[in-house]
Amino acid sequence: MERHMTVPSRALVIVSTIVVLALALLLVLANGASAGGEVETSDYRVRSGDTLWVIADRHAAADDDIRAVVEQIRRLNDLDSGIIQAGQVLAIPVRH
Repeated sequence: MERHMTVPSRALVIVSTIVVLALALLLVLANGASAGGEVETSDYRVRSGDTLWVIADRHAAADDDIRAVVEQIRRLNDLDSGIIQAGQVLAIPVRH
């Protein structure tokens, strides 16, 4: 015997899905706002032997978590991975 959802059950599923998606959107927007929105950057031309870790370490403030700086560089440059090439120009967050 096949079971079908009743109209109230279907409505509950739809409303629950909308609420979850709205909360997810709010979390994404809040995360973007807490990240400070616009970030001042400078251009950096990748040299042979550079890695994102080396570049982040070179440009980070003393109390910065290098992992967070690497991730910020990846986000600023829309990098899907940590692969970079010599000659590539990256936006690097300016530390004051």
